[in-house]
Amino acid sequence: MHTIFELQQLIEKAIREVEYPANPGKLYEPISYIMRLGGKRIRPVLLLLSSELFNHEASKAMEAALAIETFHNFTLIHDDIMDNAPLRRGQDTVHIKWGVNNAILSGDVMMVEANKHLTRLDAAVLKNALHCFNATAQGVCEGQQLDMEFEQRTDVSIREYINMIRLKTAVLVAGAMKLGAIVAGATEEDANYLYDFGENFGIAFQLQDDILDVFGDPAKFGKQVGGDIISNKQTFLLLKLKELAKGEDLSLLESQYSNTDYPAKIEAITTLYNQYGIRDLAITKMKHSLDIAFSALDKVSAAPAKKDELLQLAHSLIEREH
Repeated sequence: MHTIFELQQLIEKAIREVEYPANPGKLYEPISYIMRLGGKRIRPVLLLLSSELFNHEASKAMEAALAIETFHNFTLIHDDIMDNAPLRRGQDTVHIKWGVNNAILSGDVMMVEANKHLTRLDAAVLKNALHCFNATAQGVCEGQQLDMEFEQRTDVSIREYINMIRLKTAVLVAGAMKLGAIVAGATEEDANYLYDFGENFGIAFQLQDDILDVFGDPAKFGKQVGGDIISNKQTFLLLKLKELAKGEDLSLLESQYSNTDYPAKIEAITTLYNQYGIRDLAITKMKHSLDIAFSALDKVSAAPAKKDELLQLAHSLIEREH
C-alpha cells in the first residue's frame, strides 16, 4: 500500500509523462497547461487507493486514474467558460489565455484523451470500466445542467439540491472509486460498496463546503467567505432558511437578494442563519451522509488495515479548518 503523498507523486509523474501531439499547438497546449496546474489530485488518488484495497499495484490502475483526472480537468475548462471565471488555481483560466473557442475544443479533445487512457486497460476489465466511466461522465454533465437551471429558479427544494450536488460533485468521486475497484478485479458487490461510499462522502464534502463558505476562516479556507451569499447561490443553508423563516424574517431574507452592499448582505443573512440554527442543521445533514458513507466502506471485503489511508484522506478532507 502506498501513502497518499506517494500516490500524489506517482500521479504527478504520470501526468508529466503524457505526450500530446505538437500540432495544432493551440489545441494541445491548453491541455498540458491545465493538467499541470496542480491540485491535490483527490479523485485519482481515491481511485488508486480503491484499487490497492484488493492487492492491486497502483501502477496497473494508473491509466484509469489519468482518465479520471483528464475528464475532471476537461469539466473545469468548460465550467470556467460557463462561469466566466478569470482564474483557476491562481492562474489564468484556459479561455482567458487561449480564447473561448479554443478552450471549448481543447476540452472536447480531453474527453477523447480520457477514453484513450481507458482503452489501455486490460481487456478483461475494459467493458465494465468503460461503462462505469461513461455513466459517471454523463452524471456530472447532468449535475452541471441542473446547477445552471437552479440559478433561474426560486422554488428549488432541498431534495433537488442534494440530487444536484450528488450528480455534479459526488458521482465523480464515486465513479473514480468504483473504477479503481473494477480495474483491480474486485467483486461487483465490493465495487458498488465503494461507489456508495464515494457518493455519500462526496455529498458530505459539498455540504461542508457550503458551511465553510459562510462560517469558514478565509485565511484557512482559501476562498472569499460569503461568496455564496453574495451570489444568492441556492445552497443547503439558504434553502433550509427559506423553509424555516417566517414573517418579517422571510421578508428580510428576500430583500437581501438584490442588496449590493455585500458586507451588509453577508452580515444580515449570516445573522438569520445563526438565529435559526442553520449551521447545526447543515452539520447534522452532513454527518448523516458521512455515516452512510463509512457504513458502506465497512462492508468492503478488504482488511481493515488496508482502509487506513482511505479513511485518513476522507477525514482530512471533511475536517478542513473552519
